[in-house]
Amino acid sequence: MSSPQLLSAHAGHWTGSGTGVTVIVPPPGTVGSGEVRGGAPASREFALLEPYRLVDRVDAVVLSGGSAFGLAAGDGVVGGLRALGRGFATPLGPVPIVVGMSIFDRSVAADPPSASSGALAFEAALRGVPFTTGAVGAGAGATTGKWRSRLDPGGLGIAYGSAGPASVCAVVVVNAWGDVLAPDGSPLFAGTSALPSERGAGFNTTIGVLLTDAALAKNDCFLLAQSGHTGFARALHPAHSRYDGDAVVALATGEVDGADLDLIRAAAADTMAAAIRNAVFRA
Repeated sequence: MSSPQLLSAHAGHWTGSGTGVTVIVPPPGTVGSGEVRGGAPASREFALLEPYRLVDRVDAVVLSGGSAFGLAAGDGVVGGLRALGRGFATPLGPVPIVVGMSIFDRSVAADPPSASSGALAFEAALRGVPFTTGAVGAGAGATTGKWRSRLDPGGLGIAYGSAGPASVCAVVVVNAWGDVLAPDGSPLFAGTSALPSERGAGFNTTIGVLLTDAALAKNDCFLLAQSGHTGFARALHPAHSRYDGDAVVALATGEVDGADLDLIRAAAADTMAAAIRNAVFRA
């Protein structure tokens, strides 16, 4: 299923056998922050996103399968950005700021995404290849409901919202330990009679990116990322377990001045919840 452009960002996939990579490349000057709430994250450069760190700009976000192995996909994106001259200015040239988040899928045992996989997803983003959702890119090997000893559908979803003059977009890879919930709070797949039976430790994580065209500071983006986690809690149960690496990055591209941060945060929570549900709906 194809989706519209992610505001002013570019996005692309590489899809392998039961795993993949999704790259989001925002415009130069995009401000970013993020927050991890799950107990078992696989991430790259996340410490730089903390509000009190020096760097406030993000050049790309890489979502991947393969757990810690899949973080290598970020190397291919760093190389592509370096060739374009993008990155944090240093006396020895620009250093691209590429944030990575990975889910645990079956490629951990065989052929996880690599730097070349990341480079291919980056090239797809720059070429404007139609951005699709479902079991593609980083969502190719995603499943849900593992706390019930089930492998219910997971995948990559996208949703859009608005807050006055500002727009919000959520992109999420849903590989949760728990269930995806309908708006009324009922599990979409397990049914109300199914009881949890297994921990499913080590095979889970939901990772997401929130984009807005509002002009926000880094600390504002940190608060926006927190609202993304509110969306997790609305559409996943349980969310943020010790067995998940749940994480959200928030990016502000800055085209719209004067937008209300709290309205954007409210819209972001709703938009992230919608994206999670969209990830498992199959068109």
